[in-house]
Amino acid sequence: MFGDSTLVNKDTLALFNKVTCTPGDTTKWKQEAGYTNPESYDNTAVQIVSCDSTGNKYALDVAKVPGTQIATATAELATNSNQWQVLLTLKSGGATAYGNLTSEQATKYLPSASTNENDFYLDTIAIVLDGNVISAPEVQGPIPGGTSQITGNFTQAQATQLANYLQYGALPLTFTILTANTVSPSLGRAQLDGGLIAAAIGLFLVVVYSFLYYRGLGLVSVSSLVIAATLALLSVILLSKYQNFALELSGIAGLIVAIGITADSFVVFFERLRDEVREGKALRPAVEAGWKRARRTILVSDTVSFIAAVLLYYFSIGEVKGFAYTLGLTTVIDIIVVFLFTKPMVTLLAQTKFYGDGHPLSGLDPSRLGARAPWRSSVRRTPVRRGPGVAPRSTVSRNTTGEA
Repeated sequence: MFGDSTLVNKDTLALFNKVTCTPGDTTKWKQEAGYTNPESYDNTAVQIVSCDSTGNKYALDVAKVPGTQIATATAELATNSNQWQVLLTLKSGGATAYGNLTSEQATKYLPSASTNENDFYLDTIAIVLDGNVISAPEVQGPIPGGTSQITGNFTQAQATQLANYLQYGALPLTFTILTANTVSPSLGRAQLDGGLIAAAIGLFLVVVYSFLYYRGLGLVSVSSLVIAATLALLSVILLSKYQNFALELSGIAGLIVAIGITADSFVVFFERLRDEVREGKALRPAVEAGWKRARRTILVSDTVSFIAAVLLYYFSIGEVKGFAYTLGLTTVIDIIVVFLFTKPMVTLLAQTKFYGDGHPLSGLDPSRLGARAPWRSSVRRTPVRRGPGVAPRSTVSRNTTGEA
């Protein structure tokens, strides 16, 4: 709000003498003045005491022009000098009050019209935000029309900051609570336990399915899940310690979904590997051929999941952000585990006799997978007919007497 440093009443003057202003202080002086809430210093209908950032003290009259009457405020270079200034434009109601105020000050207190040197302070206009004076320019003459320039030894940053204060500082902001949830410690613990139990059940079912369907290869899938879970846990601990990350129920849901993402990756790899075995390839070349076919699918799938997590985190609010964050985190962990552990481990197991020879319990038994038999020619051979005079092939047979 705008106010002029005019004659004050006795109560305001007593408060003025009581308050001590210090450079950089924006709150302590309010306590000394007894301003316990914003209504006590933002009341535009009463005189107040104020301080600025440099430690100057002010006694202010009632506000003549409230900040809501400001139309525009911009910082720019003056046309006649290389100095930054703030161009101020007021709305019609504020322009009239501003014109009357500046005309009165220029007539009574402008140094050219007054011989009292103390009238300089009565010729200033205080710009007040949250009870603090942010600027107090001197009036140089009547300003009709509601358009004026605030000049001084401003840097670009200072002029821009003052313009922002004028333009946005007086916006009437109010906050409405849309939702409010109060969770007791016992309920929060119950939700956490429920999420952990759900994760344990999901992990157990994946492990059982892996060993029933993939048999020996289930060892690879379970090891991959354990490593992925360990990395996720360590990531959450580090983020909580250094990034103030709070794991909520939605975040736990994202970690549970990660079990399915990791399981999907090794299912794709194992199925491509078994397809190669069905084609009749030995295990070692089948691992490399299957990996070449599987890694592209894995990368595409994880990329889609990661992009979905990023978009969900960017556009969502509240607890959904926690779900999106952990989903994206575990998707990255899945790629690391599959490329740096799952595939190298399968390559090493292919060199063992148990897996390399296709043991029935290895999950790579060619006969169980329906592998093709070794290649045989399907062309029927026709016996060669010999013409007259061609001696037959010599044969040796045993006669009944045992002589050759």
